Amino acid sequence: MNGEIRKRTLAREKISFSKYAMLCDNSKGRLVPEEECPVRTAYQRDRDRIIHCAAFRRLKDKTQVFLAPGNVHYRTRLTHTLEVSQIARTIARSLALNEDLTEAIALGHDLGHTPFGHAGERALNQVYEKGFTHFEQSLRVIDKLERNGQGLNLTYEVRDGILCHTRGKEADTLEGRIVKLSDKIAYMNHDIDDAIRGDIISEDDIPLEIRLVLGFSKAQRINTMVMSAINNTKDELKMADDVQAAFDQLHSFMFKYVYTNPKCKSEEGKAESMIKELYRYFSNAPEKMPEMYQKIAESEGAQRAACDYISGMSDSYSLKVYNDLFVPKTWDL
Repeated sequence: MNGEIRKRTLAREKISFSKYAMLCDNSKGRLVPEEECPVRTAYQRDRDRIIHCAAFRRLKDKTQVFLAPGNVHYRTRLTHTLEVSQIARTIARSLALNEDLTEAIALGHDLGHTPFGHAGERALNQVYEKGFTHFEQSLRVIDKLERNGQGLNLTYEVRDGILCHTRGKEADTLEGRIVKLSDKIAYMNHDIDDAIRGDIISEDDIPLEIRLVLGFSKAQRINTMVMSAINNTKDELKMADDVQAAFDQLHSFMFKYVYTNPKCKSEEGKAESMIKELYRYFSNAPEKMPEMYQKIAESEGAQRAACDYISGMSDSYSLKVYNDLFVPKTWDL
């Protein structure tokens, strides 16, 4: 084939994409140059590498908002990621941007998230002297930790979008900025859905002035925000002023009535204490970690290795490790 399929895809990009799109041919490339795939573009390969990596699979057992809910209908970090990807792809496709790049960023944006969601992230940030954020850890996962320490060697644009999906510097590409917005649209609306399911709030608790702008259901709200982004974006990603204002009001409402609500956050203190105890143990006993993390401890310090090891754990595995280390076992006589 000699790359003919990939070349046809790249040619279609130049014809069909907006002038604001990131063409795969214009990529800044990979940290380590590689021979191109004869079928897939670089961004398509990045997407596939993310989907097939171990960190992506572990997202199915990592908390989104509700810790250990005991109900399969609540979101996990994996289902959140899939919802972000769907929203981001819709916006990117409608704006004639690079959907493959957008999808790769969306699927990889939370690979570095800790067990027990932001509670785990806060715990590691408090004990690790250099600080810890899940978005920086996501980049570290794809650059260094996956493939037994070899990393995934993704393109610059995917790495940039993943690093910039939360706060701080905006992504270089419009595709990366779309993922940042889609992340907010997804988590705000599915967290409302989960909070209603958990009897934390009801739909009627959302202020009427917000619902009059955004809609009276999850589907209506998502559609309003997505369509507003599509209709108001050219070289700059934005929603209409009234939609953005209502979205900001909704964000404040969620923080007041859901994200700090004792009913769904009552166990977070226990989760944070557990993560901190695991960190103290492994940073003082790096030889107890798997071999890859022992090597990281030798080259970058035991504290860095402990962060890498613990942040990669799933909820259930971190509980198992904690129980094995600190909970007495009964005698079987």
